[in-house]
Amino acid sequence: MRKQAERPASGWPRVVLGVLGSGLLIATAAIHLDLYLTGYRNIPTIGWLFLLQVIVAFGLAALALPGRRVALSRLAAAAGAGFALATLGGYLLSVWIGLFRFKEVRTGAGIAAGLVEVGAFVTLTAFALLPAPAGAAADRDAAAPARFATEIPPRATRTAGIVAAGLTVAALVLFGLALAGANSAAPATTTVLKTTTIGGTTVLTNAKGFTLYSFAPDTPTTSKCNGSCASLWPPVTGTVAAGAGLPGKVGTIKRTDGSQQLTYNGHPLYTYVGDSAPGQNNGNNINLNGGLWLQVPSQ
Repeated sequence: MRKQAERPASGWPRVVLGVLGSGLLIATAAIHLDLYLTGYRNIPTIGWLFLLQVIVAFGLAALALPGRRVALSRLAAAAGAGFALATLGGYLLSVWIGLFRFKEVRTGAGIAAGLVEVGAFVTLTAFALLPAPAGAAADRDAAAPARFATEIPPRATRTAGIVAAGLTVAALVLFGLALAGANSAAPATTTVLKTTTIGGTTVLTNAKGFTLYSFAPDTPTTSKCNGSCASLWPPVTGTVAAGAGLPGKVGTIKRTDGSQQLTYNGHPLYTYVGDSAPGQNNGNNINLNGGLWLQVPSQ
């Protein structure tokens, strides 16, 4: 009876799990590639990390596809599972506290990527722990590493399965908590607007001296920059005390998350994550997220 329980699995579960796990890795890589191309490439540090994630995910997906070399595909699957979990962890950190001075907001693409990463972790872990199919002995030409990868003891398999299940539950709980807390409207606070001169032009800045921008598709009453766009172009929220000494008209509009966004002469205001220091205007006159961005003159 014991021998029957430990008999190597047939080939089809391995093929299904391997192909599905690789497909999920490719899906999350595709989502991150789209985000990278549509603006995340301009974010300091985060941009090249997104590109690295895409490259690694595609590479692991290719290696994890089931084939004759069982050892290689199972080791790649284990690495892919860990990579998916680490990528999800990075997303959760960026939502909660920020990562490399970048704070993520809740977006459809982010939610989809997170769910795909959880699915990839579960599927690839199951693939890595699945008993090797009959005939896997032919794959042992790599000696000890191959034997280790194809002959995981049943007790170790059960322990690893329990740990993986626990990590999956924890990941889903943390993912849900992160989404519940993301984009919650903060209480309105008084925001200070200032001016500075860049290239001979006097432009509007926030209290820290960072240049403020307008988005061409916006209207005086509506912001068209939400979701992943707002990750790249954080809205200036709060209220401005009367008599700020600015020549233009200051107002507010209500965003989709309920927060109040400042406007200046009818333009909703934003900062840009590509500006790493006061006095920079890296977001001026660039076309991203569906429209043209311009620094806001004080006049």
